[in-house]
Amino acid sequence: MSTARRSAGLLLFRFTGGDGPGRDVEVLIGHMGGPFWAGREAASWSVPKGEYEAGEGPAAAARREFEEELGLHVPDGEWLPLGEARQRGGKTVTVWALEAELDPASAVPGTFTMEWPRGSGVLREFPEMDRFAWCTPEQAAERLVAGQRVFVDRLRARVVPPVAPDV
Repeated sequence: MSTARRSAGLLLFRFTGGDGPGRDVEVLIGHMGGPFWAGREAASWSVPKGEYEAGEGPAAAARREFEEELGLHVPDGEWLPLGEARQRGGKTVTVWALEAELDPASAVPGTFTMEWPRGSGVLREFPEMDRFAWCTPEQAAERLVAGQRVFVDRLRARVVPPVAPDV
């Protein structure tokens, strides 16, 4: 039996800047919930994703985790594979991108329970992700955990035409 940790997620995106040379994307990411991430901004946001085990495919896990973490159905549309990336802790993450509009204020995040403060014996409930925001690629590069930044780069390479140099 494999002990490799695997996770799958769905990165929503929308186009900005019209159809011209200024066209780019914004991505929807979430700030990780719980006391460890409270008060942090840099490298404390994530693609909505989660772990899966044998018997559940990565696409099914990405859909399930999106719905659990945002409390919303996955929008209709074509899923664009962005591949896999291995994070520093050893987990392999698989991500798809989906062009869609979504109001971050409509999210109703799922929750988890943990002892807090540690050693207190008190169980508290926290949101898996405590807020969501549309971010430019530059904002996402600052906010996302390091191992997930590659997915924004891959998305841009796939859907944003390169800007021709001035002649």
